[in-house]
Amino acid sequence: MNKEDNFINTLFEKAEETEAVKPQTTEIVSMDINKIVPNFKNPYKCREEDMKPLEDSIRENGIIQPLMVRKDDKGDVYEIVSGHRRYLAATRLEMTEVPVVVLSISKEEADIILVDSNLHREHILPSEKAYAYKMKMDALKKQGKRTDLTSDPVGPKLSSAEKISQDSEDSATQIKRYIRLTNLEKSLLNLVDEGRIAMRPAVEISYLTPEEQMMIFETYESDEVTPSLAQAQKLRKLSEQNHLNADTVLAILTAPKPNQAEAIKIPEERINKFFGKNYTKQQKEEHILKALEYYHKYLQRQRNKDAR
Repeated sequence: MNKEDNFINTLFEKAEETEAVKPQTTEIVSMDINKIVPNFKNPYKCREEDMKPLEDSIRENGIIQPLMVRKDDKGDVYEIVSGHRRYLAATRLEMTEVPVVVLSISKEEADIILVDSNLHREHILPSEKAYAYKMKMDALKKQGKRTDLTSDPVGPKLSSAEKISQDSEDSATQIKRYIRLTNLEKSLLNLVDEGRIAMRPAVEISYLTPEEQMMIFETYESDEVTPSLAQAQKLRKLSEQNHLNADTVLAILTAPKPNQAEAIKIPEERINKFFGKNYTKQQKEEHILKALEYYHKYLQRQRNKDAR
């Protein structure tokens, strides 16, 4: 088996979801970059801290792993199935041609491959997972697949979420929660990505109207408070009863939370210069704690040295 055939086999060894996914050819061909377009529903972000080393590598070695593309149904262009970051790097480097493998697959099959081939990333934001799972569920439905999918004619029937969970580290229940996040206003979804709002409260808030959600965000901006699960559940109940307004939101969110520990607050503008643009709140906290740990050890060494 030659190198290209081995590459193709490896590429599709986990693509059972798409049934008859086959490359149009096993040949890796060079394609005019102007004939390639991204999947504009791609839920995964291209982070700047990932792009620079990728661009440096491509500048030095070229694109080693070809892009996967499919012929667009409506035009004489090819849509990216896998390789959006490589494509972006190539455009920034003003490359005119890139290596590709052309796949003979449907739009729905392409969306499923896009989702599955990126879920292994080390750092995936909740918003990315939310829209990725929604994309896959929509693709399965458009394929005409039943929502009671089963792999065994006499076995238990599976819901769409259960089917998706078979190829994911998340349970069917967690997948449903992620998909609910797509109903959040962008400003609130950003707070979930930053770790300021936890998953379960965010799911409860997703049932509120857009106007009610903005009341929560405006309260966060003015008072720097976010809802606990109990508060979010109370907000949802009041919303269902049509009794939720800005004053009620403020009263609920500013009420003391049980066992609430006093927090040390440092203005973000004082520490942002030490972090990359896309650091989440949780990542910043972890780095600060590590820095304090190193500084504590340094002081301890100094004290031991002075005591000699």
